[in-house]
Amino acid sequence: MKLVPTAAEAVACIQSGQRVYVHEAAMVPTSLTQALAERARDLHDVEVVHLHTNAPAPYVDPSLAGHVRHNALFVGPNVRAAVQEGRADFTPVFLSEVPSLFRDGTLPLDVALIQVTPPNRHGYCRLGVSIATARSAVDNARIVIAEINDRVPRSDGHSSIHESRIAFGVHVDRPLPEIDEGPPDEVSRAIGKLVAAEIPDGATLQMGIGSIPDATLDALTTRSDLGVHTEMFSDGLLRLVKSGAVTGSRKSRFKNRIVTSFAMGTRALYDHCDHNPSVEFHPSDVVNDAFEIASQHAMMAINSAIAIDLTGQVCADSIGDKIFSGIGGQMDFVRGAVQSPGGKAFIALPSTAKNGTVSRIVPRLAPGSGVVTTRGHVQWVVTEHGAVNLRGRTLRQRAEMLISIAHPDFQSELRKAAAERRIFG
Repeated sequence: MKLVPTAAEAVACIQSGQRVYVHEAAMVPTSLTQALAERARDLHDVEVVHLHTNAPAPYVDPSLAGHVRHNALFVGPNVRAAVQEGRADFTPVFLSEVPSLFRDGTLPLDVALIQVTPPNRHGYCRLGVSIATARSAVDNARIVIAEINDRVPRSDGHSSIHESRIAFGVHVDRPLPEIDEGPPDEVSRAIGKLVAAEIPDGATLQMGIGSIPDATLDALTTRSDLGVHTEMFSDGLLRLVKSGAVTGSRKSRFKNRIVTSFAMGTRALYDHCDHNPSVEFHPSDVVNDAFEIASQHAMMAINSAIAIDLTGQVCADSIGDKIFSGIGGQMDFVRGAVQSPGGKAFIALPSTAKNGTVSRIVPRLAPGSGVVTTRGHVQWVVTEHGAVNLRGRTLRQRAEMLISIAHPDFQSELRKAAAERRIFG
């Protein structure tokens, strides 16, 4: 590794026409991405590719059109406008398959921009609290450029990278970005209690960030011997761990260990991951592998949605034609959980949106909406008004069940719509 004094010098090797990967989630090397954006006007046709990033995205500034174009593998708030306005691209992909895109040459990487710990006495750095796709990126990119940050946690698992793999490094002193979701609202608490009621002692958990996952976790503190196998480790999950409910003793694989791909939350969460052998970070082609998930004991997958139609089609990545997020890991865990012995897959969502004026359970999805979880894969659906299991149910039965957990203000029009669609006789 050649240490250079500035981020501008570190990214000086990036050339026109190259594809540049950016470390995801809380691990974005912001000095490197800013330096790339400042240099971009001297370049053309550079592609920047990454998952959700919890940081500014200066390379999507409209003034950089023709110089840099972003390719989103998952759309976060920092790039959403660029994607929806056609100034950036979106690649639909299961999270489990992203590492293979870099590995098999579908999306070959010229440069990987990452953030790491300083090397230890053996010369190994750590990729910190996200290796979901960073692991594959550093293994397959032609050139690796790194921020070296003392504040990055030394994560256990498959997160090491030898300093000899890094072409250029620049020292920074910056805390990781934090997210504090705050307490769940009453609707989320109602949903969380209904989901938690279906989760037994000894189950293995997967869930993401947000008020509904946090409310579910808060309702599980009286359980025992829970395990964790999840792409995301959050503060809500940390609270559950500290309650004593998580031991991992009944997991089929990775027994007595929390397995995750990335952590995103507060400093307390990052500190918990530092030098902690009970928390292992593995890439998304391991954590999100459907066969790996199915091998877990009583796998419980809790995911959300933007809307669900009366037949059980789940839209989770778009609002009509407008891409809002991405496929992510939802289908990976839905497929795996329903195959797990005693496993369950939940789609948990509020019954309404826009201050109660719009039902999230709809007669049919809006034109252009993406179906992330198909009607053939969907199992449990939960709102604040109830929980229903659609597995093995006819379209008529599904419509009845979904209407029963829709907001009461919309149930009559949903029944009318079901009749018009000839779902009801």
